[in-house]
Amino acid sequence: MSIYREYDIRGIYEKELNEESVTKIGYALASKIEGEYVSVGYDARSHSPILFEYLVAGLNSGGKKVLDMGLVPTPVNYFTNYQEWDSITPSASVMITGSHNPSEYNGFKITVDKAPFFGEEIYALGRECEAMKMPAKVARDVTKIDAKERYIDFMINEFAHLKGMPTKIVYDCGNGVGGVVLPEIFEKLELHTKGLYIEPDGTFPNHHPDPSVEKNLADVKALLEKEGDIAFAYDGDADRIAVLTHKNNIKGDMMALLYSMKMDKPIVVGEVKCSQVMYDELERRGAKAVMYKTGHSNLKVKMKEINADLACEVSGHVFFKNRYFGYDDAIYATLRMLELLDDGIDLDAELAKLPQVFSTEEIKVETTEAEKFKIIAKVKELLKNPPADFPTIKDIIDVDGVRINFEKGWGLVRASNTTPVLVTRFESTEEVEAKYYEDAINKLIQKAKDDL
Repeated sequence: MSIYREYDIRGIYEKELNEESVTKIGYALASKIEGEYVSVGYDARSHSPILFEYLVAGLNSGGKKVLDMGLVPTPVNYFTNYQEWDSITPSASVMITGSHNPSEYNGFKITVDKAPFFGEEIYALGRECEAMKMPAKVARDVTKIDAKERYIDFMINEFAHLKGMPTKIVYDCGNGVGGVVLPEIFEKLELHTKGLYIEPDGTFPNHHPDPSVEKNLADVKALLEKEGDIAFAYDGDADRIAVLTHKNNIKGDMMALLYSMKMDKPIVVGEVKCSQVMYDELERRGAKAVMYKTGHSNLKVKMKEINADLACEVSGHVFFKNRYFGYDDAIYATLRMLELLDDGIDLDAELAKLPQVFSTEEIKVETTEAEKFKIIAKVKELLKNPPADFPTIKDIIDVDGVRINFEKGWGLVRASNTTPVLVTRFESTEEVEAKYYEDAINKLIQKAKDDL
């Protein structure tokens, strides 16, 4: 059951994801889909095409026909849900990807009826797979579609006004699947670009494909210093982005502030790790800012619920409903960022206008799957009567873990939904206060652990 996660299914090839387990997943999933067709794509890992065949066998056994888009980024997979293919609109899509995990991992990101299939739906699917026998094989029913070219054409049409812009762009695909679409989009828009590690290679020979980790950006930073005006980097399946200037590594919450400049009083959804600066600045501009749970599935659902224009995670998931379909797409986010530059917006100057705060990166506290949520519950209990030396609490937001607002900043502690860790983050207008909040909350976490 450990492969069935909050937002997706993820495990080690052969050990956990093998012919039996994946065929069962396909068969069980088929019963959750009302329509006849499911579009399926996969990333650059050597075992992705093998898992594709196992999944197809299960889906076919469950009465579903498969539209095969081959090797594509996750956003292209999502895109197929909004397109007709010879009068067929798929009722669901599955992306076979291990995202930014090491090369031995793989997994499935599932969309049903244009909505993420996640949380209890995935856990229930897992319980069903554990209890079932191997389904009987039927004849293979797969139709190839050229989703990649349809997606590229869409982007070229949508951003034709960027054609020939003089900005010098450098980018790093990290040997992920972004490389199967980005160079062609850039070339057709006649942009001035230089790319690193474009060739998809699921062994990730140059660096780990996670742009939220600073050391993975070393090569593209060096290239930016020598040859670029702006740099972009992508994770393994190209649904997360890093944006770099000569002065800033622009996190997802600050990207949202920049993107929203060109929207009229937008509704913007952020997660609990986003800076208070983002929420305050959006409200100051007349936008509506909504804080919600971390996780790409959670944000997509919330966006649809409140008809939001934009959403973001600090890690680089950016979701556009404004002029787009409401899912996270690092390639589309790249072009929207270039659009800001083309409109004469100085990214660094805009960021420099914002209140200066001291923010930590995400700090992970090791624990166990069994204890992580118990610790959060205990922390909430302890906050009802905090220690005498604890910072003065203004209020507590408990939409996802606990985000404690203090007089000069905030601290967060939440349980990761995907790994056995607690995630903390701290921010203040004064560096010494941020450290004070960090120390105080760490003591509270330790007390919660000791009390279990």
